Amino acid sequence: MNVILMKNVEKLGRLGDVVKVKDGYARNYLLPRQLGMPATKGNIQRIEREKAKRLAIDEAERKEAQQKADILSKVSLTLAVEVNDQEKLYGAVSESDILEALEAEGHKVDRKTLVLEKPVDELGIFEIGVRFHPQVIAKIRLWVTKKAV
Repeated sequence: MNVILMKNVEKLGRLGDVVKVKDGYARNYLLPRQLGMPATKGNIQRIEREKAKRLAIDEAERKEAQQKADILSKVSLTLAVEVNDQEKLYGAVSESDILEALEAEGHKVDRKTLVLEKPVDELGIFEIGVRFHPQVIAKIRLWVTKKAV
């Protein structure tokens, strides 16, 4: 059975895609949960019109996210942390520490948008990502220094 996806379905397709699935999967999973609809001519035409609108909205959101990312990419944060005799941090720099430093600089960022490759658990310079859009990630430079005693 051919089905038009109404939402992104992992390992199957994205919103608006026409996919061929087994009848039982469509009847028992996709259709009752409103994840898809039968691929009739009328439904396909309707989805094509909606897809054009969605593409325009998505492009506008991407441009707005790119503007925010350009502004945030110029930000450089410095965090002073306590270290032991061997210059090792007592704990890792947490997401909340980074968010507080960003807010002190005047930038409000949601915790879910932070992209940390690995925990920040040593002194040095790190690149922290902030995802504004699936295609737009701003890179912030984070300096982790030793707190003066």
